[in-house]
Amino acid sequence: MQRRGAWGRSVAVVAVAFVAGGVAAAVVLPRDAPTTGAALDVPGVVAPRSDPAGRSEAGRSDPAGTAPAATPAATAATAGAPTSAPPAIDLHSRSTTDPASLWVVVNKIHPLDPVRYAPDDLVQAGPEKVRAVVAHDLDAMLAGAKRDGVTLTIQSGFRDYAYQRTIFSNMLALHGREYAESLSARPGFSEHQTGLAVDVGSASRSSCDFDPCFASTDEGRWVARDAWRYGFVVRYTKENRPVTGYAPEGWHLRYVGRELAGWMHDEHVTTLEEVFGIRGSATYE
Repeated sequence: MQRRGAWGRSVAVVAVAFVAGGVAAAVVLPRDAPTTGAALDVPGVVAPRSDPAGRSEAGRSDPAGTAPAATPAATAATAGAPTSAPPAIDLHSRSTTDPASLWVVVNKIHPLDPVRYAPDDLVQAGPEKVRAVVAHDLDAMLAGAKRDGVTLTIQSGFRDYAYQRTIFSNMLALHGREYAESLSARPGFSEHQTGLAVDVGSASRSSCDFDPCFASTDEGRWVARDAWRYGFVVRYTKENRPVTGYAPEGWHLRYVGRELAGWMHDEHVTTLEEVFGIRGSATYE
């Protein structure tokens, strides 16, 4: 399956980047790529993001020249020290279109292909099923929440094409198309069909399950703060609605693995579309 990169524009600029170990490598950048804080197209390496003043997380600039000059003693002490490389992640290492990929992107303009895809490695997770790759970290997340005095419940996991069609059709009949499509995915367009998504609930306030008030429960606050530690991201938020097209669902968690979830948390990136440079949409096309 085709892999999507962070850029799909013309290439015209060649720069030099220093990667782990201080080795210089030629980096080909898109013509209109930003010169600071960009995701350098070096396999396995993503540069640290910089702030608007051009100061990266790896080092702050001092345009006023107010920083004290390094003393000879300090220079000598650090001259032989190894250079610390920024955390690296290869965003090209997995497909974003293969439905079996951990990083597959499913949204209103990128359905599953094939549209009736069903994973072949489903396992039981409480009352629901998820892919085997999800199960260990899901158990770990439930246990981690329990240690913090929070009890998460599993409300939904894998849904096949036929089941999602039933759910969507019911929503359509009850609420009309516009409202239904803000809350429910069409069959073939649902993350639940990948086996990588779970809906969690609140043991302390079960009346808030599948309801916006979930975000205000102990469970909802815990998920928003800590789910990333176990490889899950809250996929649909108020802030990213223009990209995903769905109303906020603080209970809908998408598993992407601990490496990517941790990187997204550190970089303050909330959508898979932004991570991989893939177009999202508030409506179906």
